[in-house]
This record gives sequence, structure tokens and C-alpha cells, in this order.
Amino acid sequence: MTTTGKTRAELTRLVEEAIREQPGCETARVPALQRLDVRNGRNWEIPHVILGDSLISDIDRAVMSVQRRLGREFHLIDDDATAAPEAAGAPRIVSDRS
Repeated sequence: MTTTGKTRAELTRLVEEAIREQPGCETARVPALQRLDVRNGRNWEIPHVILGDSLISDIDRAVMSVQRRLGREFHLIDDDATAAPEAAGAPRIVSDRS
């Protein structure tokens, strides 16, 4: 399967838009994506999501759905390949509520 290459900025924008389209996630923000050190498949992950007024359960569901769907369509091509990848796992969710 062939995917389309996107820069980190382009893919981050697409991911944030896709997450905000999910039910209950209209105020969520994705500050950046992170490169994964893999040879095949999705080579990026969503390490941090800022909640806004969204619930953690809504964000968790949205992140899994968006990573699965957009991971089939796009791969990360920016030249920031020297950054050390962190271990893959659940995204860290940050609340900006006071």
C-alpha cells in the first residue's frame, strides 16, 4: 500500500482537524506529531493532545481512530529524522483547564 508523504506541519494540521471532527473533541489541540522509527507502515504518532473542554475518553477514541485512518493514507517526510523517537504508547493528554 502506498501512502502520501506530508511534512510534520502538514500532517499535524490534518491530524488536528480530524480529531476536532470527532464527537466531543471540538476544542482539542494537537501541538505536534512525533516520528516513529519503523520501516513499514505509519511512521508517526500523536504523543500529546491538549484537551480543551473534551473528555479523556473522547480524546482516546479519537486518537486511535485518527491514527489508524490517517496512518493508512499519509507518512511523515520532514527532514527531522535525527530526532530520537520515544517508545510508542498512549498519547499524553494535557488539560488546559484552570
